[in-house]
Amino acid sequence: MSRKIVLLTVCLLAAGAGMAFAADAVGAESSMIHWKWISAAVSVGVSCVAGGIAVGQIGAAAMGAMSENPELAGKALPYIGLAEGICLWGFLVALLILFS
Repeated sequence: MSRKIVLLTVCLLAAGAGMAFAADAVGAESSMIHWKWISAAVSVGVSCVAGGIAVGQIGAAAMGAMSENPELAGKALPYIGLAEGICLWGFLVALLILFS
């Protein structure tokens, strides 16, 4: 799992370095617009991946607990909602980046 994250990070940094060198040919203002879109995409992407991992782990633990004691269903749902909130915060950060 960590190898995939490292590989993804290296690929994103390599793509960002290419855009940084292309900034001289295109112009600084146009490059700034590209960086806004890239940073917004990274914000949403990373937060959704992290939220998905969190929901997967919390959901698996909640299902195991509910199989032993069905009354725990109401106590497990808020934790899943908190994990899904990570994705919403990433989306809000992306909107703030794009409209600033």
